Amino acid sequence: MLDIKFIRENTELVKMAALKKHVKVDLARLIDLDNQRISLQQQIDEIRTKQNMVSKRIPEMTNDAEKAELIRSMGLHKEDLKKLEDDFREIMEEWRKIMLQVPNVPDISVPDGDTDADNVEVKVWGEKPNFSFEPKDHIEIMTNLGMVDFERGTKVHGFRGYFLKGDGALLSWAIWNYARDFFGKREFEHMITPIIARPEHFYGTGHLPGDAEDLYETQDKDYLAGTAEVPTMGYHSGETLAVEELPKKYLSFSPCYRREAGSYGKDTKGLIRVHEFYKLEQVVLCEASHAESVKWHEELNRNTEEFIESLGIPYHTVMNCGGDLGLGQVKKYDIELWVPMEQKYREISSASYFHDFQARRFNISYKDKEGTKRFVHSLNSTAIPTPRILVSLVENFQQADGTIKIPEVLIPYLGKTEIRKK
Repeated sequence: MLDIKFIRENTELVKMAALKKHVKVDLARLIDLDNQRISLQQQIDEIRTKQNMVSKRIPEMTNDAEKAELIRSMGLHKEDLKKLEDDFREIMEEWRKIMLQVPNVPDISVPDGDTDADNVEVKVWGEKPNFSFEPKDHIEIMTNLGMVDFERGTKVHGFRGYFLKGDGALLSWAIWNYARDFFGKREFEHMITPIIARPEHFYGTGHLPGDAEDLYETQDKDYLAGTAEVPTMGYHSGETLAVEELPKKYLSFSPCYRREAGSYGKDTKGLIRVHEFYKLEQVVLCEASHAESVKWHEELNRNTEEFIESLGIPYHTVMNCGGDLGLGQVKKYDIELWVPMEQKYREISSASYFHDFQARRFNISYKDKEGTKRFVHSLNSTAIPTPRILVSLVENFQQADGTIKIPEVLIPYLGKTEIRKK
């Protein structure tokens, strides 16, 4: 959430931000509501001040007639106050609704564009495999090797259901454990988070109201998160941290749930787009400095690039265009892995920074060395998701005899150099 003072003083800049992100928001109405909010608040404060003064005078008054008149006058003020408070609540309800629609201002380096098709490639790494045999897709390879069962997954879960089993399950555990060690060396604090969270935490991260149709809602009106970013940001909500504590660096692991409501007809087979998966997420809270945010953004994204490079999977990194940024994101990188059988790159990780957009909503602050209270800056980046990474790993490392060669760094965690049919 942007500061209303910033919005008032930089209305044209915020309009340009909304235009770049393709966000519709009525800033003129917001300013008008804010003027009404300020005026009503002043009137309410004035009446309450008068009431307090009169309340102190009444016990000291000796003239009964004057006291009665003053009490009668107080009653009229009380009616006026109730009317003003009712109006204030109505104004605030609409004011908050529009404030939640105001986008953060993207960095000047963010390219223009409408969709992910307009994202700009900034890096390419790795050599795409050149097979000397007829390659297969991950569905056929993993099914033949007894690593996955989509038929029974659909029987149990329904559409997009799957069972990972045998070496499919073991390979996932190997990736998790390797990621735990790999990112742990970068001084992250490990965390396993709850994934059922209250609605305010989804508003805090900016996933609500925009992503409501993609969230699973519980009978208690809570939601299942699609990323550990949500509960991890909620961990420090309402807290004032010491500047010496910053940066806070968390590597959060959780199951994740997404309805994929906007993707009907897309990626209906395989492990690319599923309703439930697992993810390790990097989350950082740092001092309120643009330079700090940029530094950590590059570092978090590079962490995941290095992880992918250690596995030997070809990838490229793109800078997201304005139309492919979320409401709160200042800048975002996507890392996409090469999928041989589709002859295209597929997203595996996103790294974003938000300045204090999320922290204002969560009320996470710190006192700087001068004692001034500031909101922290927040960042997050996917460390690695499963089972999606299995798609690229299996297809890139398939061998002519139908086996899968295991990347060297995973061998100690899996206990074998290749996966073959039992």
